[in-house]
Amino acid sequence: MKNRNNLPIYFSLAVVFGILIGVSFSGNSTSMLSFTKGSAQELKIKRLINFIDKDYVDKVDTDNLLDGAITQMLGKLDPHSVYIPKENLQAVTESMQGNFVGIGVQFRMISDSITIIQPIKGGPSIKAGIKAGDRILMADKDTLFGKKMVSGNVPEYLKGKPDTKVALQIYRKTNDSLFTINLNRGKVNIKSVDLAYMVNDSVGYIKLDRFARNTYKEFKSSLTHLMDDGMTDLILDLRGNGGGFIDIANSIIDEFLEDDTLIVFTKNNKGKIEESYATSKGSFEKGGLYVLIDENSASASEIVAGALQDNDKGTIIGRRSFGKGLVQIEMDLGDGSAVRLTTARYYTPTGRSIQKPYSGDGNKNYYKDFQQRITNGELLSKDSIKVIDSLKYKTPKGKIVYGGGGIIPDVFVAIDTTSYMSNFYFNSINNFAFKYVDNNRKDLEKWTLASFVLDFDTDEKIFDTYLSDIKDTAKPSFKTKQSIKKYLKSSIANALFGDEGFYRVIHKDDKMIQKVLELESKEE
Repeated sequence: MKNRNNLPIYFSLAVVFGILIGVSFSGNSTSMLSFTKGSAQELKIKRLINFIDKDYVDKVDTDNLLDGAITQMLGKLDPHSVYIPKENLQAVTESMQGNFVGIGVQFRMISDSITIIQPIKGGPSIKAGIKAGDRILMADKDTLFGKKMVSGNVPEYLKGKPDTKVALQIYRKTNDSLFTINLNRGKVNIKSVDLAYMVNDSVGYIKLDRFARNTYKEFKSSLTHLMDDGMTDLILDLRGNGGGFIDIANSIIDEFLEDDTLIVFTKNNKGKIEESYATSKGSFEKGGLYVLIDENSASASEIVAGALQDNDKGTIIGRRSFGKGLVQIEMDLGDGSAVRLTTARYYTPTGRSIQKPYSGDGNKNYYKDFQQRITNGELLSKDSIKVIDSLKYKTPKGKIVYGGGGIIPDVFVAIDTTSYMSNFYFNSINNFAFKYVDNNRKDLEKWTLASFVLDFDTDEKIFDTYLSDIKDTAKPSFKTKQSIKKYLKSSIANALFGDEGFYRVIHKDDKMIQKVLELESKEE
């Protein structure tokens, strides 16, 4: 299950793996190093490794030494040229391809047992009858409970090759039963569209989590369904979206821009320019559009926002985006590891680069940008955003836009400081919410998502129970209590209805969505 308190951590991991724009993921490692066979550079490295391996005074793991050297080397280039060790490459690849082979469950370790939060739609588990709340006790002959197992070790027992069989021993708490389910591992989609629904009779909403290989297909399906439901205006939520494939971003932009409109162009170290244009396939060119961004919207998200802003399409709402305008290609190093090497810069249609400055020498301050934005006040006020006059550009309709560090929104919405809670509350709320649902699953089955969002816990009995549970360890302020109330309801919704439940509760007082509805009402 996604832990919302860990979203900044996930974002950091995306940075480590390269908040990326991928042109291609089939690069050639020899072209990266430009070594000819037997060249002086190649021989020099080989000799050094051999000297260390044979003659160094202490025993040294030369593989780790070389990994460290590669990391240091890439760190001298830019913040997004990164080394991916072979033990991490599969997870990174699965994330960007948008699928993996396994049984298809979201789980948490509860009381030292693998507990199913939700089986993933379309995956082998849901087809085999596994339900939320089930405990997986054994996989084939491997005992998986009572071993103080960490979550990161669970996938090795559940994932595998396509069509391989696994026998799962399941304990179902709702009827106190123990049984075995035999299933075949299969392809499980990692969804890119977290949520798509109609906010009201005319405004639709789509939240994109990433730009993976399956993203456009999911997006197009959601867009079509919303249009069939009467959508005339779309909210495209790119908050926290760390990027992905440039061609997928272009396909999504193409749905909104008229034929032959410039979307983006890239320029490499030889000055070669490659341009991407909208085609005739766009299905929402006449519709109204609002794009939500924040300080964690990066890379391909910024291509989308920049292309639309520069072509005077829609309204960009939120806070200045991350500022990542470099293009990476993944290159195989031959031993299961890879590098993502920056090979070009991308530019929005007006010609602006939105890459924020970096030193190229370890880039120590590059990821301290968020703290700097807090210090200088720009998360609370648009007037605090520093712009560079020499990087001023003008759209076809005369709107002024700036390069040099992220996309500045057309309409600014300050960060919601009232939603802050300490890690203690996030963790304790998540645990309380799951236990509440787990103990009351039969009674909770009567709720639909719509009725839950409107009417659940209106008398605040469950909220009061939670406060009573923590009274000996915490004394929340009034403001924190309001945040607890909202997050508790959204966490229970998540345990019952998945991500859609979580976001639908959160959206009831989402400031950016409220701003969209305010702008809509002014146009009527």
